[in-house]
Amino acid sequence: MRSFMTLLSLAAVMATSMLAKEINVGIILPMSGALAGYGQVAYEGVELANALQPKLKNGDTIKLVLVDTKGDKVESANATTRLITSDKVVGIIGEMISTNTAQIISIAEKKQIPVIAPAATNDKLTENKVYANRVCFIDSFQGTVVANYASKDLGLKTAVIVTDQAQVYSLGLAKAFTQAFTQNGGKVLKEVRVSSGDKDFKAVISQIKALNADFVFLPLYHSEASMIKRQAKQADFNKPFFSGDGVANQTFIDLGGDAVEGYMFTDAFDHSAPPTNKSKDFIAAYEKKTGKKELNSFTALGADAYNIMVDAMNRCANPEDSVCINTEIRKTSKFEGVSGFISIDDKGNATRSAVIKEIKGGKAVYKSTVNP
Repeated sequence: MRSFMTLLSLAAVMATSMLAKEINVGIILPMSGALAGYGQVAYEGVELANALQPKLKNGDTIKLVLVDTKGDKVESANATTRLITSDKVVGIIGEMISTNTAQIISIAEKKQIPVIAPAATNDKLTENKVYANRVCFIDSFQGTVVANYASKDLGLKTAVIVTDQAQVYSLGLAKAFTQAFTQNGGKVLKEVRVSSGDKDFKAVISQIKALNADFVFLPLYHSEASMIKRQAKQADFNKPFFSGDGVANQTFIDLGGDAVEGYMFTDAFDHSAPPTNKSKDFIAAYEKKTGKKELNSFTALGADAYNIMVDAMNRCANPEDSVCINTEIRKTSKFEGVSGFISIDDKGNATRSAVIKEIKGGKAVYKSTVNP
């Protein structure tokens, strides 16, 4: 009898194995080019999360199909079309910046393919969209976090903003900060516009130095922000500088050198203050795999995007049903992620905490956590 039952069990296992499928999930990230510092670390998180959980509960295997956008919005659009039409992906994780993510969403929306953005924060990204989701906070939240910390915790009264007129991320974050800062009684003396790819900021620094504001807010990505800070130091301009999560990577510190000492910014996660048990387990697995002790926030967000996609797939009777997957993504409630607890509303936006960091001794040091 025992032998018969064993044979039945083996037959069941073999049948399940034979029925198990390989399901493609698309990953669209800037793995080369100026934004590679974001994409590469995010993919570390997606890749490790996949290694830790490569199968669905029904035995199907998840295959990651990665496409490098080179940080370009046209490449982002092309990657989306290819993944949906040729690779038949059931969902997409990406991109890192809002401008490129908008390209992905515009195509995926028509094809009813769910998108989870690890770090695209522009508020308007998910407006009137059914298949656009994210695991990061939005700019109206992080802009308020910066404004409140600057005015209430640091007692700063006046600010100058330097925005990138070519990036919706920068414009949206500047707007959110301005609204919250002025509501707190602060005053924005001037908003100076620059463009992605600019190299010489001497005239900009001369302007902001003459205004003598209490601090400078740079809602920029790491390339331009690091150059502005280096050139500000050369001009002996040493007022406090603050940014959003666009500088939340080691590349910013490497590019800025000692000029970014004391620089403050918002982020989604800090490895020294792991918010969940899953954070601790993932940090341990990451250190074992890479030998690195510090887990970047974008790595954590990449892992969370993958894990929430898998969680949604597991809640669908058919894990290849993209419509169902999207519906379940938007039912995500208090999900224990690597970067913290995450809920996703019916508009695809995440409710989650933010952290504030300061660069000290060439390292991003945790200062505090701000809950929504």
